[in-house]
Amino acid sequence: MSTIPRRAMLAGATGVLLAPQARAAAVVGAAAPRFTLYTFKHQRLTLADLRGKVVVLNYWATWCGPCLLELPVLENYMRHNPGTDLKIFAVDAEDSPPDIELKRLAVQLSFPLVSMLQGSGYGLIGGGVPTSYVIDRGGVIRHAASGAFTDESFDALVTPLLAEAPPALTAS
Repeated sequence: MSTIPRRAMLAGATGVLLAPQARAAAVVGAAAPRFTLYTFKHQRLTLADLRGKVVVLNYWATWCGPCLLELPVLENYMRHNPGTDLKIFAVDAEDSPPDIELKRLAVQLSFPLVSMLQGSGYGLIGGGVPTSYVIDRGGVIRHAASGAFTDESFDALVTPLLAEAPPALTAS
């Protein structure tokens, strides 16, 4: 299986403002706060839409060196583990990155870019990018931290979560 070179994901850098820091941050071990996200391709998803999936919200920026190393880690995991219940969302932490950079990246990724995420409790932790939140199948925050994943750390966190049984669906 081919992998994407770590530096080939994005080219160029911009200097723009970051998204606000998390207010009342999501807490590891607690229920994930509700959110609504809007993708670069104009799709709208909520936490409820993703029930039973393992969800990764990854805040990144085009000028962030560790982000440029981490996005290929996420992409390579998806490519080596197709058909799983893993849903990764790359959340834009910049005020307004150039569309050309986002378009170039969007065609390389198998997961969506997010242009806006609404919901209390999410955002940059300590003002740093990358920042990631991982939500398990039951809707519980299992990881909330700034800093880049490596192939090994992402696999060690996500693979066991994918091995867990999805929660039973209840009639409403």
